[in-house]
Amino acid sequence: MTEAKVDLKDDDVYRAHRGEFRTLTVPDRAYLAVDGHGDPNTQVFGDAVQSLYPVAFALKFASKAAGRDYVVPPLEGLWWAQDMDTFTRRRDKAAWEWTLLLLVPGWLGPDEVAAAVEGTRAKAPPRLDDVRVEVLSEGRCLQTLHVGPFDDEGPVLHRLHHEVLPGAGLSPTGRHHEVYLTDPRRTAPEKQRTILRQPVS
Repeated sequence: MTEAKVDLKDDDVYRAHRGEFRTLTVPDRAYLAVDGHGDPNTQVFGDAVQSLYPVAFALKFASKAAGRDYVVPPLEGLWWAQDMDTFTRRRDKAAWEWTLLLLVPGWLGPDEVAAAVEGTRAKAPPRLDDVRVEVLSEGRCLQTLHVGPFDDEGPVLHRLHHEVLPGAGLSPTGRHHEVYLTDPRRTAPEKQRTILRQPVS
């Protein structure tokens, strides 16, 4: 009997509702990661995405061959800048720093990742040598669900940082984290669903 395919999105950390700011504790999690700078509507951003996914699928196929299949998780991203108003008000994309992420299931380790990277080399992803494993230790976080275009996130983030966090006696402690539950290539902008997460203390 074939073991059921695991959907990593069934985890509680992927639960969010529009208009609700929920506190949760996010355990340490390992990700495939690639760094970048500037506007996400550029080739640099596209190259990062095109380098992560081949490695993620190589990991999946190796895991499946070993008897444990899973759904490749959604793309995630860390975003920051010297002035956070570039996110919440001005949306100055040229000033943004980012790290794109794809979750590595807990039963796979560094050896499997290294083998997946080498197994992908023949496909020549543009930034394969920049792909690394990063472990996030976010701990206590506040998150909500944004529905709509990415460029409409500003008011939600402004409310989070200037109303919700101060009102709860909380302060941001880490980088802004987004989880892209829908594929923007296949989803109308008004239907895009994005988790907005902020580590807090």
